Amino acid sequence: MALRERLAAGEFVLLAELEPPKGVHAAPLLDHARRVKERVAAFIVPEMHQAVMRMSALGAAVLLRQQGMEAVMQVCCRDRNRLALQGDLLAAFACGIENLLVVSGEDPSLGDHHRARAVYDVSPLELLEAIAELERGRDMAGVDLEGAPCFFTGATTQAGSPGRSAELEAEDIAQRMRAGARFFVTPPVFDPELLEPVVRRLARGRETLVPTVLLLKSLGMARYIDRNLPHIRIPAETIERLERAPDKVRECVQITVETIRTLRGRGYPAAVIATLGWEHKLPEIVEAL
Repeated sequence: MALRERLAAGEFVLLAELEPPKGVHAAPLLDHARRVKERVAAFIVPEMHQAVMRMSALGAAVLLRQQGMEAVMQVCCRDRNRLALQGDLLAAFACGIENLLVVSGEDPSLGDHHRARAVYDVSPLELLEAIAELERGRDMAGVDLEGAPCFFTGATTQAGSPGRSAELEAEDIAQRMRAGARFFVTPPVFDPELLEPVVRRLARGRETLVPTVLLLKSLGMARYIDRNLPHIRIPAETIERLERAPDKVRECVQITVETIRTLRGRGYPAAVIATLGWEHKLPEIVEAL
């Protein structure tokens, strides 16, 4: 059953984020996916996360699709103009990729190619509108296509981020839904209660949001995120719990599992597991669930 069908049926589904390789050796990517494919509905493939050069999301998504696994391909405004974006979208659908996640993309100064120039020819909202136009059989210039794609498209949201206006975030979600987005992936969530102000303002409530659950790797990582990443809040109790834990890695996995269980219990339709290079921990997480 396709991802959109499973969500429409009200089934709670797991998504997992898998970074494409920095090179052509894709065997580890496919191996990690195979180990959890029976319990993970689809794999989100980032497009050069943090502006670090890697295999394209399109290439990695096609490799996963060739192995019978469903992918959610990120479409990033940072790197391509409207010609290239539309060309990649048509190629993706022709290769069997039906799920998209529209993102803005981080500034190249954060990555490993500091001389790279960002494109940002279109905004995420404009890209959503362009995808909807392709589905109606026309490109951004109004020219008819020889066959139209049909995507299941999502976008990102800052819902749950400290300091963000819940009202403005809900309005932004509503605007992107009118443009064609059907689900919204949040930043990493460690306290699901932070999502509630936005949920109360959404017409479809929790059905719209897909929270991200980040696997912490250490106490130091938790402290760093809490001190330096203002859009992510880690509760003091979580940090204190890691301080007390004799096996901190095991405790990090358990925190991830408990967070996903809480989200499922609250009625969210799905959760994204983000492991940031620790894909070998995915089997342990999904088996515990």
